[in-house]
Amino acid sequence: MDHELPDARETFDLVRRHFSPRLALTGSFAGRGAVEVGAEGCRVTLSDGRSVLDFGSYAVPLLGHRHPAVVAGVREALETLPTATRSLANPVTARAAATLVRYFEGALPKVYFGLNGADAVEVAVKLARLASGRGRVLAVRGGFHGKSTGALALTHSPLFRAGLRGSVIDVVHADPEDAEAVERAAASGELAAVVFEPVQGENGVVALPSAVLRRWCADARRHGAFVVADEIQCGLRRCGERSVALAEGLPVDAVLVGKPLGGGVVPLSAVVCSEELYAPLEADPFLHSATFGGHPLACAALPPALTAIEQRAAHGVELAGAMSEGLARLRARHAGAVREVRGRGLLWGVDYASPHLAGDVVLGLADAGLLVSPCLSRPTTVRLLPSLACGPSEVAEALAALDHATAEAEARCAER
Repeated sequence: MDHELPDARETFDLVRRHFSPRLALTGSFAGRGAVEVGAEGCRVTLSDGRSVLDFGSYAVPLLGHRHPAVVAGVREALETLPTATRSLANPVTARAAATLVRYFEGALPKVYFGLNGADAVEVAVKLARLASGRGRVLAVRGGFHGKSTGALALTHSPLFRAGLRGSVIDVVHADPEDAEAVERAAASGELAAVVFEPVQGENGVVALPSAVLRRWCADARRHGAFVVADEIQCGLRRCGERSVALAEGLPVDAVLVGKPLGGGVVPLSAVVCSEELYAPLEADPFLHSATFGGHPLACAALPPALTAIEQRAAHGVELAGAMSEGLARLRARHAGAVREVRGRGLLWGVDYASPHLAGDVVLGLADAGLLVSPCLSRPTTVRLLPSLACGPSEVAEALAALDHATAEAEARCAER
């Protein structure tokens, strides 16, 4: 069997044949005909020899790529205990759970490990329905919670649900400004959980109103429903805090984390929750299990990843300030093209006047060597996700590229 990696042309051909022509096309646009062959820190190396600045990757490499401490932790596990019997207790997984509970200062003492964000959402909702004996879930318009069948029911995007009839879960979608939504949804006595993202990433980086969230949490508690904060994208210092919900004093029963939890090296997610929500799994740990959930290779990354994130937290605050100031100047210079700038910490969205304009900007950034992630639910927004591996010079480089790409896109649109 040939173990050599294909070149760029063959890679795109294989993607077209075995995945999707559209996926090959988007990859070609992002890399301008090249494919990724390496990464370190805040830069990705392409097959044509270029090095691009990574402000994208869907929020996974918060620490940058191949952080040395995380790689060392995973390598040690690979050389000693690379897999799990699933029958014997595993010290790597147990240590990871204890580390995560301590990270949130013991506020939520129970942990379930998954592989991706949708895993965490599915488990949290399943536990809420089992623990409450109820079936209804309240989610939020504009929210994104994954694309697996159960998580997709909570995701508020007709685009991702197209062609699917009905839902496996009774879900009510509330307007983010509707303070009375939980009270109404709970009137039937069937409300099991309220699930929300404190900051909606895929919806263009939209922070939900704190006053509304406080009211929802209070009403949920009064009616015996669980509260779940989905922080897969915004948590773990991406928005400045370990947990946005806990930092705001919201009485949540679970915080869902992922993306940088595996240090940008391995896939890992988790439900960190209260004893009350976890009660069904406490009674029967086999009620929900996965062969690779809590895998030692993934869990080996967690302690060094969280340690490194905390070591760079103050640096993240400095980067956030530079991003905020720079994007404010960008909006002032391009008032006709940029409608709004939204952001918090190291999660930013620049909202353009049209999807076409935003698309032109993304292509211009690709030409300039800046990788960004589009917002899946809001095509007018260009999302910027700097990592803690960046310094002031990389932030300045990204802002200059964005300014130039915006000016060029604005000029092209004026000519049409």
